[in-house]
Amino acid sequence: MTVHFIGAGPGAADLITLRGRDLIAACPVCLYAGSLIPQALLGWCPAGARIVDTAPLDLDAIVAEIRAAHEAGLDVARLHSGDLSIWSATGEQMRRLDALGIPYDVTPGVPAFAAAAAALKRELTLPGLAQSLVLTRTSGRASAMPDKEKLTTFAASGATLAIHLSIHVVEQVVAELTPFYGADCPVAIVFRASWPEERILHGRLGDIAAQVHAAALERTALILVGPALGSADFAESALYSTGYDRRFRPGGGRP
Repeated sequence: MTVHFIGAGPGAADLITLRGRDLIAACPVCLYAGSLIPQALLGWCPAGARIVDTAPLDLDAIVAEIRAAHEAGLDVARLHSGDLSIWSATGEQMRRLDALGIPYDVTPGVPAFAAAAAALKRELTLPGLAQSLVLTRTSGRASAMPDKEKLTTFAASGATLAIHLSIHVVEQVVAELTPFYGADCPVAIVFRASWPEERILHGRLGDIAAQVHAAALERTALILVGPALGSADFAESALYSTGYDRRFRPGGGRP
């Protein structure tokens, strides 16, 4: 018996890895975070599978479901939205399973920031403008931010910021970032990237908060900030330039 922690992607049922899909289809038990994972993904579950929405359950109840499956010798597909490496609350579950001696593995998923960039048709790292992407959030009830991980700290770098779980404090985000990026800095808000109800707002730090309130966006939206989001005036990478000598194109590809 194995518990398969699966990154279920940003929302679209077909934005899941083949491995993740096949594991779901092979597991007689499926635990999923119903508040964030669309019902369409459950279509991969086999007929007769035990499907449990964990949104109303606490950690003890979730582990109890896993223990029951373990004792019955049944594999479990444990679905979390996006990718499991960030803000998934899988660390505490894995710690419990380690203590119980229950085996598990991890399958990565498409993260929300990647789905948002795809929806925007934007590369988030452009030559001369930004070569770093910071994934961060503001403090919330479930998890406070460490003292050293402030928006202002990351903003000082000028990198592209992907700010999760913070749409409800968009004014705070704007206030903290404006001294570093300026009121004219491009911003994009992507609500439910890849879902049928996906919505996109384009703006600047100076006007984005008003747009968010007008659109009544309160949750499940990603805030992207940085010059790479709005500029068409950037240098081309040397990677494909004629004179760039590289291992797979000696002499820059010239005859």
